[in-house]
Order: sequence, then C-alpha cells, then structure tokens
Amino acid sequence: MSLRAKFVLYLTLVHLVFAALVAVLLDDQRIWLLGIELLFVISLLVGIRLIQHFWVPLDLIRTGAELIEERDFTSKFLEVGQPEMDRLIRIYNRMIEQLREERTRVQEQHFFMDKILASTPSGIITLDFDARIALVNPSAERLLQRSTAELAGKKLNEVPSPFVQLLEDIEVGMSEVLPLRGQRRVRCHRAQFLDQGFPRSFVLLEELTEELRQSEKSAYEKVIRLLSHEVNNSIGAVNSLLHSCLNYGDQLREEDRRDYENALQVAIRRTDDLNAFMKSYAEVIRLPQPQRQPVALKSLLEEIQLLLSVESQQRNIEWVWDEEEAPGPVEMDRNQMEQVFVNILKNAIEAIGEEGRITLRLGKREEKGWVVVEDTGGGIPSEVKTQLFTPFFSTKENGQGIGLTMVQEILNRHGFEFSLESEPGEPTRFEILFN
Repeated sequence: MSLRAKFVLYLTLVHLVFAALVAVLLDDQRIWLLGIELLFVISLLVGIRLIQHFWVPLDLIRTGAELIEERDFTSKFLEVGQPEMDRLIRIYNRMIEQLREERTRVQEQHFFMDKILASTPSGIITLDFDARIALVNPSAERLLQRSTAELAGKKLNEVPSPFVQLLEDIEVGMSEVLPLRGQRRVRCHRAQFLDQGFPRSFVLLEELTEELRQSEKSAYEKVIRLLSHEVNNSIGAVNSLLHSCLNYGDQLREEDRRDYENALQVAIRRTDDLNAFMKSYAEVIRLPQPQRQPVALKSLLEEIQLLLSVESQQRNIEWVWDEEEAPGPVEMDRNQMEQVFVNILKNAIEAIGEEGRITLRLGKREEKGWVVVEDTGGGIPSEVKTQLFTPFFSTKENGQGIGLTMVQEILNRHGFEFSLESEPGEPTRFEILFN
C-alpha cells in the first residue's frame, strides 16, 4: 500500500470514528447530528484534497527522478503558480539544463578526442585497469603492423613483438627511444590518466627516424665540409712542397739520394691516400639527385653477382635466387642503385666469411616491386644494431663508416622504403620496397 493510500485511509478511519461517537452522543438531537456529520464529511474531503496538493511535489520528484534515470535531460516542468512548487520546479529545471550542457560538452570532447586519436601521426596505446591493451589508434597499428583485434586484451609483454615487449619496462612518466625495425627509431613515453577516479596508463609512440636522420645528416655534412676544406688546403700546399723538394735530389750524394727520394714518395702517397679518404666522405654529401630511368632489377643484380663471383667462389659462398613474381622495370638511377647493391652484397659476403649462402628474393607486393638480400652470416649483435646507419660507425678494422650511410642517403633520395633486420645467430635480411 502506498504512503498516499495510508494517509487517506487514516483520515477516513479517524473521521468515521468521530462520526460514530457523535452519532452515539447526539442520537436524540438530529439537527446537530446532521450538522456535525456534514462537517466531518467536509473535513474529510478537505483533508484528502490537502493530501493531494501535498503529494504534488513528491510526484514531481518521482517523475524527475525517472527522467534522470532514463537520461532524458531535455524535458522541463512548467510552473503551476504555487510559490513552493514553482521554486522546486525552477531548481529542477536549472539542474536539468546543467546536466544537458555537461553531457553535450562531454560528448563533444569524446568526439574531438576520437578524431584526434584517429588522425594524429603519433601512435597511442591505451591500457585498461588490468594493464591490458584496450585501444590502439591507426598510427600505432601502422607502426606495429598489427591490428587492434590482434592486440586488444593482451598485456604488453604477451604480444609477440620485441618492440612492444620493451614498452612494458618503461616506467610511468619516463621516455625512451627504442629501435623498431632497421633504422627506424621511436620515442616512447608512458603516462597516466584518471578514469572513474582510478589511474590508467597509456603509451605515446612518436617516430623519430626522419628527424634523427636529418639532424645527423646536418651534423656530419658540416663536419665533412670543414674537414675537407682544411685537409684539401693543407694537402695541396704540402704536395706542392714535397714535389719541389724532389727536384733537390740531384744535389745530394748518391748514397743519400735514394733514402731522400723514397721518404718523399712515401709522404706524397700518404697525402694522396688522405685526399682520397676525404674525397670518399665528401661524396656522401655531394650525391646528385637521382636520374631515374626504367631498370630491369634482376638484370642489374645478375651483373653485380657476376662482379662478385670470383670473391664468392674463393670464400665458397653459394648464391640462391628465389623469385616469387618478377617485378617490372623500376624507375631508378642505375649508377646510384648499383652502388647500393654492391655495398649490401659485399657486406653480406664479409659477414659470412667462409662457407655460406646469399639468397636474393624478388617479388611484388601491392603492385610494388621488392627485393630482399639474405645472408647466413652470424647476425648483427644487439649493441651494434642501434648504431647501424650512424655516420662514421663501422665494425671493420679499417672501415670508414660511410657504406650504410651512403646506402641510406641514396635510398631516401629515391623514396624507397628499406629495413635491415637481424638477430644474433640468425640470417640478416636487407629489404628494399620500390615505389
């Protein structure tokens, strides 16, 4: 039974009891009895009416609560002319207006954040309260080469990717630059945000490859220009003096002349070697723009294989061709790309040393030609991988550290994507994707 029905029943019972008492006491006075009974009826009706008016605010509160529960923030109440009720209605209407504005603002913010997450070039991985992947935006999918469906619900250290597993070790509030694939580097920052009053983590991924490459390129170009200028100026003057000194050989005794001329010849050869050494560095920053023309990729690689065949035979290195689908002619600068492949294949031969195999794979992917050079060398140590493509870095005893730098520069000028993948004890794969 509702509270309203209880009030009405209570008033009815009270008035019936008093009516019965009056009937007993005034049984012989009919006029007074009828008057008092009529008064009781009027009192009962007035009481019921007052209860109905008293219950209107409660009905209003109940209706308002139902609208809020249904998340209907568009309905408002009209004032009824009663001061108490009108004040309550005004308060309710203001509250509903604020809730509607807040909901609209939150929806607009969510829509805005969804647009930012979808369009930002930075990758974002959001974790739930159990540190499992809840959301991966399109940029992160492209970086990781995995879809949200593959990653959702997994912890970072459960994803079969060395790069993603490294993200697990980054502490909240810290940033690290991690290698992704080949020369690619990604700055990873881990932070937190509050969701329903509890902290959740997210990882921001920002690829720095091009930024770092341009910074490094600008730095080593300045160094090379400075060194070339100083060395060339000095070598020119020194060589001139050395050749002039050779003219004085006839003035020496026979027993001294040979040593004198030999010493000067050695000095001249060393200055020539130094000049050639600096010239090789200068060629990296003086590369001309590619002169593109259609080139048959397999024909180019076959010529380079023939060029390196003698050394391969001496080292007992086997060449294997694996051609899935012959790519068509590729627009490239033949001379520059020949330098690229010679450098890559010579590195592969040196990595194998003796007794091994070089596999050349060719194919097409989404109408783009690609080539992979794979060798059975010992792989690249992890401490060396981070230094690959770094100017002046070399693992060879007399290396200059410009081979992969030149390869990188030529491929970037052509706009070809490339990667160098290797694990210790595993085959090394250099892949180039042509456009």
